[in-house]
Amino acid sequence: MRDIVSCFSENAVSVSHPSCSSYTNTACINPIQTPSVQNAITSLYKITLSNQKQLFVKIAWCKSNSAQGLTINFGDDPLASFKLNVNSRLFRKKKGTKLFESNDLKIELLWDLSSAKYETGPEPVDGFCILVLVDSEIGLVLGSAMAEEALNKKLKTGASMAKISLVSRQEHCSGNTLYVTKSQFCENGIVHEIVIKCEGANEKHPVLSVSIDKKTVIRVKRLQWNFRGNQTIFVDRLLVDLLWDVHDWFFNPASGFAVFMFRTRSGMDSRLWLEEKLLQKEKDRVDFSLVIYACKNSQ
Repeated sequence: MRDIVSCFSENAVSVSHPSCSSYTNTACINPIQTPSVQNAITSLYKITLSNQKQLFVKIAWCKSNSAQGLTINFGDDPLASFKLNVNSRLFRKKKGTKLFESNDLKIELLWDLSSAKYETGPEPVDGFCILVLVDSEIGLVLGSAMAEEALNKKLKTGASMAKISLVSRQEHCSGNTLYVTKSQFCENGIVHEIVIKCEGANEKHPVLSVSIDKKTVIRVKRLQWNFRGNQTIFVDRLLVDLLWDVHDWFFNPASGFAVFMFRTRSGMDSRLWLEEKLLQKEKDRVDFSLVIYACKNSQ
């Protein structure tokens, strides 16, 4: 009997290393069209210590016309949180350290955004450092060369590395119907470019297409009737459930939000994520999910 991964791979769209992928013209981005802008990005990390204790850390970056900031939450404790508005004149401390305690864990946060460089999104692309230690173990390191330097200093003091995994990532975008992002679907996998676009959104026959590394993985016609659906794709030898819900684009234009989700699952799990309990807690999930909230109207 064949394993379930082999069975799925026959019907699922496969995406291999980008250098091996077949490129299609439909996946190319129109140079005239500008991709939508990211307004907020939230990433959930799971830290597993050497004694097998776990801590979930949520990192949220946001950007609006009046503010740009960072929020960090440790576990479910509302007191174990950190907020920083990098544009605020009242809060100029873009570099420092802070101690927390949550669920009998001692947490040390080090941050440095004094030289952070941004592009169009809320998340810095260079010149920043975020370092989290839990019970003296290094749990989370985010940033560029500055973060690597801070990490090396801690390692020289004898600090050990905890196991860290990215559980989920949420992106909120606004603008037109072209969305571009990058994602890594497994810990040792490569970073893939994801392009979501809706052609003819304001016409009679709009078409939705999703491509990964310039290879089209889904193309949905008659989108007004097929506004919700799911497709299994195969990325880096992983089963990935791709879901789309663009109902509000057509039937609730006041908000205009669509939702796209990519979620990995093991080959032994034959259920689609839609069949699971919607109220399942994040801490019970072991697979990675990328959720994109897309708004057609700029906010």
